[in-house]
Amino acid sequence: MKTLLDSVSSIISGVILLSLPAGVVSAKDFPQWRGPLRDGHAAETGLLASWPKEGPKLLWQVKEVGLGYSTPSVVGDRIYLLGNEGSEESVITLGVKDGGKVWAAKLGKVGHPEQNPSYPGARTTPTVDGSFLFALGSDGDLVCLETANGKEVWRKHLRTDFGGKYGEWAYSESPLIDGDKLICTPGGKEATLVALNKKTGEVIWKCPTTDGDDASYSSVITAEFSGVKQYVQFLSKGIVGVDAKTGKLLWRFEKTAKGSPAVIITPLVSDGLIYSGAFRANSALIKPVLKDGTFTIEEVYSNNKLPIGLGGVVKVGDNFYGSSSQSAMCVDFKSGTVKWEERALGPCSWLVADNRIYLHAESGDVALIEPSSEAFREKGRFSPPNPPKRGQEKAWAYPVVANGRLYIREQNSLWCYDVRATK
Repeated sequence: MKTLLDSVSSIISGVILLSLPAGVVSAKDFPQWRGPLRDGHAAETGLLASWPKEGPKLLWQVKEVGLGYSTPSVVGDRIYLLGNEGSEESVITLGVKDGGKVWAAKLGKVGHPEQNPSYPGARTTPTVDGSFLFALGSDGDLVCLETANGKEVWRKHLRTDFGGKYGEWAYSESPLIDGDKLICTPGGKEATLVALNKKTGEVIWKCPTTDGDDASYSSVITAEFSGVKQYVQFLSKGIVGVDAKTGKLLWRFEKTAKGSPAVIITPLVSDGLIYSGAFRANSALIKPVLKDGTFTIEEVYSNNKLPIGLGGVVKVGDNFYGSSSQSAMCVDFKSGTVKWEERALGPCSWLVADNRIYLHAESGDVALIEPSSEAFREKGRFSPPNPPKRGQEKAWAYPVVANGRLYIREQNSLWCYDVRATK
């Protein structure tokens, strides 16, 4: 699939992508959480292989995009993200050219306002699909909006409509669109996962897990094992596979969530294997296998020394990259062998584009590295100017690369950089 996307990118490289109307998705857009395939890869070529000392060229900074940790989606000439002012969250749309506001639509209240939790605020990434946008608020407000003007098409509430149950830090999932279905995770005993008709919001199926797991902070992905298409999600009590057609629970694996208060990483699926891990729990590589009509889980390896950080994991070649609670790491995917560990930046969020890895550190610094199993090979680093004042909050939004531009979000600020190799 990656080869197909790369081919498409080459074919359209001469097209002026920023002239595309809102809602039309090209191969170089970034329409959802962690990119076109939800794997932390941007479908980009022709980018800078290294940065000058001062970093790539800053095109603009917008300082009032609302508070929160939402990573942007970028399609054509529009940027979509979530932000909150006080106790209200909104979907906010900006123009790629200068970051100017195009429209904003109220989403709902901030999750857990009655408990005054740590780190309240908007935290999910909108999903853009054609002329529509799908967004989930931290309290459970799920909406479908028209991308042209923010007009509401339908609305659900995960806690009210599905008996949903979130964890300590409220809902953090970014909705998945798969064909005509929207997949998300209310949590709880009634509909731990649910599939809705993306056009109407009507229920297609509900999947209640035996333990009625709370929703965690991961986002659901598609995968296929033993010829069976399924949705893989990392819940508060374990990772599960759900039949894509029926919503039947096919398997679960609990070791990588057991004892953890913060199940965060979106699972990494590659070569018929799944990597997951969580704070204060083990990390593991597993293989779901269909035997006599039932899925069983084969554990390839597990330990508590591998990436579990908020910034996710990305795979390049035979290795994957991610963060522990203190450092960046490179790990051999199939053996779990740590190739290197680097504390220079601390924990980071990760993105791959044009054979380089973009890092957004919790400190706010941004770095570019070369994928390598031999050492941490830095190709540039900078600190975005005029950052917001930091309290206990850190820079947790993931970096985004779309149409030759790098987007960095921290709290109420959004920066846009030109990272094209040729202008």
